[in-house]
Amino acid sequence: MKRPRVRVAVAAAGCLAAATLFGAPPALAAEAVVLSKGHTDAVDVHYEDGALRLKVNDDTVSPSVVRDPADVTFQVLPAAETTVPDLPSFAFLGEPGSKIWMLPQVQDPALLWPGWNTTKLSSGVFAGDKVTISLVGADGPGDVTLFDTNSLGTPAIKFRSTDGLPDRLDVPVHTHAHAGWVFSQPGAYTLKFQADATLTNGAAVSTGPVDYRFVVGDRQGLSLAVSGMADEYQAGDTVTLQAVQTPQGALTKYQWFSRKPGGDDYAPIEGETGASYSFTATRALNGTDYLVKLYDGETVAATSELVTLWVAFPPEGSSATKSVTATISAAEGALVLSVDPEDRSVALPAATLSASGDRWETSGALRPVTVTDTRRAKPGWTASGQVPDGFKGDDGTAFAGGYLGWTPAVTRQGGQQGVVAGPVAVPYVAGQPGTGLGGSAVLASAPAGKGLGTAELDAALKLSVPTDTAAGTYTGTLTLTAI
Repeated sequence: MKRPRVRVAVAAAGCLAAATLFGAPPALAAEAVVLSKGHTDAVDVHYEDGALRLKVNDDTVSPSVVRDPADVTFQVLPAAETTVPDLPSFAFLGEPGSKIWMLPQVQDPALLWPGWNTTKLSSGVFAGDKVTISLVGADGPGDVTLFDTNSLGTPAIKFRSTDGLPDRLDVPVHTHAHAGWVFSQPGAYTLKFQADATLTNGAAVSTGPVDYRFVVGDRQGLSLAVSGMADEYQAGDTVTLQAVQTPQGALTKYQWFSRKPGGDDYAPIEGETGASYSFTATRALNGTDYLVKLYDGETVAATSELVTLWVAFPPEGSSATKSVTATISAAEGALVLSVDPEDRSVALPAATLSASGDRWETSGALRPVTVTDTRRAKPGWTASGQVPDGFKGDDGTAFAGGYLGWTPAVTRQGGQQGVVAGPVAVPYVAGQPGTGLGGSAVLASAPAGKGLGTAELDAALKLSVPTDTAAGTYTGTLTLTAI
């Protein structure tokens, strides 16, 4: 497999930024997902580096991926609701005709089809060529039962939360099996599974208890709100909005929307699919409404109430100030941000996997950006940058500009200047703070009285994208401004 390679080209005010990724991502996925339809080996037993582990083999996507159970919520859709058969052999499920929610042993394409799997285990490693899978805990609003049926339709209980736990099941290696998963009440459940085995040398190995989260029925009570909107902003202020789930769940796919004053419909904001959205307030945006939606796959799981941006008019100045504003001559000076026209691109080295194995990462230098301030009033200045429209691939694929971050630096300034570097803009990672350059980020600033002269700025760039980012060449625009 080829390693990803990344090429980023950047310049000032209308500059170009491009990134190229080559190679397929590894099979291990590291993102929070909700699985609600299709086949999955929920209890997938692995033996790696001398340790027994439980994972989730997700076949609901193609190609299939291996997930950490901590990243997965298994949903038993409302369509799984049925009733207990009026047959003596099924009395263990409750009163005949009473409601239950069941994922059947035989696949129903409208529902999730979870099973257990030991096909990745080799013969001759474990005593008796078997492992023991146990249900060691069950927490939720109702009872949980796993059972299968033989060719005559006679049920056999595998795990049951009401008759005392743990329940143990010896499973030979190279086994792939399914059962009926029955829940007596809707709501949220945590099932604790554990795998144990004895190696052929007599040593015992165990995964210890591993939590598996199930949600039965609709995700009742899930709400979405937007925090961070102030009562009023000045033009040029940075606005940072945050999507807040209540209760916090495993879904992480968002889309931000805006509606201009007088508009009828909300339009999606391209590239803004994270929990946080940052942008610069302008008078043109005054009165714009914003909302965010949370998705489960392609289905909207929750929608926030709208929030409205209010941007103040510039304060009225004196007649002298108005005169200066109306007539700007060369004698009054200017604020200019520039880059070397012969040095408008940055080629980053080939990307490598992060230490945790869940990101493709590469880094490089922005290279000199010059800010010259000749204004006699010495009002100070702020230089900022962002990739507002994200990165787009030739084949229509894309990722948000927030995956590019920087660590700013001031490489040269005049003796009377007081220019300071901006804070680190951390590349976006789901569930962690930091929005990278998806919103406006400060490169450097000079306080009033300390900006007159020429300063040279730079930044260490870092691109960090999920491993499931499609291979290809991506291009985006990094815009640098000074005000």
